[in-house]
Amino acid sequence: MSRAADLHLHTNYSDSTLTPLDVIEQSAKYGISCIAITDHDTVEGIYPTLEAAKPHQIEVVAGVELSSEINGREVHILGYFIDYHNKRLLEQFLCMQDTRVGRMKKMIDKLKEFGINNVELSEVCALAQTDSVGRPHLATILYEKGWVKSVRAAFDLYISDEGPAYVEKFKQTPEEAIELIRQAGGVAVLAHPMLSGIDERIPQFVEAGLGGIEAYYPNVPKQGMEFYVNLAKKYNLAVTGGSDAHGEAKDNTWIGKLTIPYELVEDLKKRTGR
Repeated sequence: MSRAADLHLHTNYSDSTLTPLDVIEQSAKYGISCIAITDHDTVEGIYPTLEAAKPHQIEVVAGVELSSEINGREVHILGYFIDYHNKRLLEQFLCMQDTRVGRMKKMIDKLKEFGINNVELSEVCALAQTDSVGRPHLATILYEKGWVKSVRAAFDLYISDEGPAYVEKFKQTPEEAIELIRQAGGVAVLAHPMLSGIDERIPQFVEAGLGGIEAYYPNVPKQGMEFYVNLAKKYNLAVTGGSDAHGEAKDNTWIGKLTIPYELVEDLKKRTGR
């Protein structure tokens, strides 16, 4: 029987409600033997996850998920087997996190226009464990303080991309994100391409050093996933997949909903050249 892997998981060190221990315990529950921590713009969740994994003998792949944008379209780039001590990577994360904190302050200020005046930046950041603070943390505070009936409602009413309290995030190009991952020794993978709608850009990403495509993703029809598997073969790219679980911050996916065979992890390892 093939070992199961989930290469797209988030912790509360970025925008998930799951602690590293939660991630490990739920992965163990579903018989997942290899996971990747792919928090947004931070690697700080990797350390406690590695510690939590030891009693369960679960392999933890050091990863990250970087946001980027091209022609108004948001594109996420996953990085796998990165050197999470890499100086340039950490410096870039500090820049991104400073931007995230500033963005959060602006959203909190916008919420005051709607009478929501008891939300403090410090308490929102405290939920994130780090300065890689995101909208799910703000949504959680709004729910806990009774301003909305659910975390999802906070997005629907105030902080979705079209919401009245939305503020744009840090911007970099997909090519810049790919290069940042590669110089840290990692393999750059296009995250959930079926959501990005930028298939026509994949050849230029390959030219920039893209190493894989996340073909397996929850709630996507089988034929959709097969399309990206074939596209990966066309460009000699690795194929990855994962649940993209965020705990209660995402109600349409969870740990155990989607896994991939370990053979795909082995292929990723080969592509690092190490």
